[in-house]
Amino acid sequence: MLKTSQLIGKIEEGAYDDSFRALYNADEAGVAHQRERYVAAIKRFETLYGVDREVSLYSAPGRTEIGGNHTDHNNGIVMAAAVNLDIIAVVSQNNSSIVRVKSHGFRDADVVDLAQSEVNEREFGRSSSLIRGVAARICQLGGKAEGFDAYTTSDVLRGSGLSSSAAFEVVIGAIFNGEFNNFRFTPVEIAQISQYAENVYFGKPSGLMDQTASSVGSAITIDFADPNAPVVEEVAFDLSSYGLSLCITDTKGSHADLTDDYAAIRSEMEQVAGLFGKKVLREVEEGRFFGEIARVRESVGDRAVLRAIHFFAECRRAVALRDAVKAGDIERFKKLIIDGGHSSFEYNQNAYSIKHPQEQGVAVGVALSQHVLEGAGAWRLQGGGFAGTIQAFVPADRLEQYIGTMESAFGKGSCYVLSVRNYGAIRVEEKL
Repeated sequence: MLKTSQLIGKIEEGAYDDSFRALYNADEAGVAHQRERYVAAIKRFETLYGVDREVSLYSAPGRTEIGGNHTDHNNGIVMAAAVNLDIIAVVSQNNSSIVRVKSHGFRDADVVDLAQSEVNEREFGRSSSLIRGVAARICQLGGKAEGFDAYTTSDVLRGSGLSSSAAFEVVIGAIFNGEFNNFRFTPVEIAQISQYAENVYFGKPSGLMDQTASSVGSAITIDFADPNAPVVEEVAFDLSSYGLSLCITDTKGSHADLTDDYAAIRSEMEQVAGLFGKKVLREVEEGRFFGEIARVRESVGDRAVLRAIHFFAECRRAVALRDAVKAGDIERFKKLIIDGGHSSFEYNQNAYSIKHPQEQGVAVGVALSQHVLEGAGAWRLQGGGFAGTIQAFVPADRLEQYIGTMESAFGKGSCYVLSVRNYGAIRVEEKL
């Protein structure tokens, strides 16, 4: 472990350039940017916590959902990929029970006494609850959680559908895992720990896809039939070989006041499952559901019925997307992406919130994407929906037009051209 001054010197000398190339799929300009970014983070750590402390560097990526929209929380199947935007943390143990995390862009630091491990409802919705929850779960599972000081900075857009909250949870889990547990917990276990923190301590009934994609990395399919032991399969996927770029556009919608909208999708799917004596839709036989659809409509209403229809079809699509990638059938892949987008919009109904019908940035983004890419690319909403991002797979000959169209509607810098990241949450000093 190096002191801050030593670490800055090594980064400036280029000792971490290979790691930056691998993590960020970076060219020389990108590597130079990451050098500056990491050095600035270390210097900010020094300002907050003192110079020449021994520190470690951690990184956890954001993710993009390729298929399986809102299926994970009902034990479904998803396809997702880590992307080359991440949260980084400069970390130093402090030999106490106190965790202090100052995050760039937030006025106040999170200060959490790990001696108090119980759920605190006054912390619901706050990042301090995630720190407490991750630590508590690690201890419940026989691990150790002790105090540290950290400064974090992230280029994973908050509220963007790239899962900034999952990246934060996962990087906190990675810190506890690396600093105090010699990496005893697997990437999937860190994802499960993070989900527990979000569900129980943060108060949001999320599924497990976001955390798994961030923690494991690469392009992956995840089968959550047994959520205690999800089956994760990495899928080699080089979009550039097909002449496509992955574009994520931030439609600038606010995720404030949307927790109830997200929760309703899960609860309505589970209400349908409950009519068949099951806890989640994955346990319900699809044929029986369609055979008794009149009873289901009468019991839980049409929106729940449509969301269940979406679930069954979307699970199949996630598997089909994986198979299309394996077979190199990019035309089949693009069709499945578009079909999944229609299902999310029309059946799952998470393109906009009915509480704010005048705010439909995601829907506008989908329409503009179709306008530019129809017949050539693919597009869909992704993530939780209601606000956030549009995902598109854009041919090279339409990339400039696509970026210009999206940024004319949502502002300069709103459209990101990303790469799949082949690494999940890591301590950056480890050999890649």
